[in-house]
Amino acid sequence: MIADRLFEADGSFHYPAAGAHQPGVRAVHLDGVRGDTVLVNGAPWPVAAVDGARHRLRILNASNARSYELGFDPPVSLDLIGSDGGLLDRPIELAKLVIAPGERYDVIVDFGRYPPGTAVTLVNGFDKDGPTGRIMRFDVGGRVADDSEVPPVLVPALDEPGDPAERRNFRFLAGQGGLPATINARTFRMDRADATPRLGTTEHWLVSGDPEHPIHVHLGQFRVLERSGGPPDPQDHGWKDTVLLRGGTVLLAVRFAGHRGRYVMHCHNLEHEDMMMMTNIEVI
Repeated sequence: MIADRLFEADGSFHYPAAGAHQPGVRAVHLDGVRGDTVLVNGAPWPVAAVDGARHRLRILNASNARSYELGFDPPVSLDLIGSDGGLLDRPIELAKLVIAPGERYDVIVDFGRYPPGTAVTLVNGFDKDGPTGRIMRFDVGGRVADDSEVPPVLVPALDEPGDPAERRNFRFLAGQGGLPATINARTFRMDRADATPRLGTTEHWLVSGDPEHPIHVHLGQFRVLERSGGPPDPQDHGWKDTVLLRGGTVLLAVRFAGHRGRYVMHCHNLEHEDMMMMTNIEVI
C-alpha cells in the first residue's frame, strides 16, 4: 500500500485543511494534497529482504492525489497479472506501471534476475529527482530453488463488452479560482441521478476532463476501449473500476450486473471527491 504524506516537526500527520470551520483545503492544494514522504504499508521508504526468486506484489495506490510511474533500478521487467477486476486472462510484460489513486495491480517480479547482494529500488518515474522519486528498496539475497512459472493463460478469455445499449459523455472539471468542481457542468446532488442504465446492459462512456483525474465507478466494471481515439495502454487490459485520465479522452465499455439501485461515479483524487466531483448512476 503506497501513500505519500506530509508530517509536522513532531512526527504527527499534517493535513492542510482550510480552517476549523471551513470545508476543503488551502487554495494551493485544491488540485489534491501531495506529500513529500512515501509510506509503504505505513513505513517511510522501507527496505525488504527478498530471496532471488519470483515474487508476487499486490499493489494499491492509497495516496490522496499522487499517481506513480513504478519501475525498478537497476531495471527489470514485470509481469502484470491482475488489476481492479481480478486476474487478467494473460500476463502482460511491462517495463513500467502507472498507478493512480485507488487503482490496484498484481505483478510478478523475478528478483532471481539480479546477482545476490543487489540493492533494487522501486522508483517513481514521475518524480525522478524529487523526494517521492524512490518508494522502497529490495535487498536481494541468494538464489533459491524456484519451480514457479507465469502461465500463458491465467483465467478463461475475458468476455467481450458487446454492443452498447447507450452512449454517454462525461466531462470532469476540477473547479479552480473559486469555481465548483463539476461533472458535465453540474455540481453533485444526492437526490439527482445523471444516468439511468439498465441492469445487465453495457454502455459506452467517453470521459474527458482537466488536467488529471482517476475515474472510479461503483458497481459497474468497465473495459478501456480507446485513449484519445487510439488504442488503450497495455496496462489497461482487463476489467477495471478505476482508470487514470491524463488529458485527452478515454472510451469505456461499462457493464452493469448484479444489483439495481443508486451508485456513484467520482474522481478518486480525494480532494476533488471532497469537493463533490461526483455523480449518481441509477441502475434500473
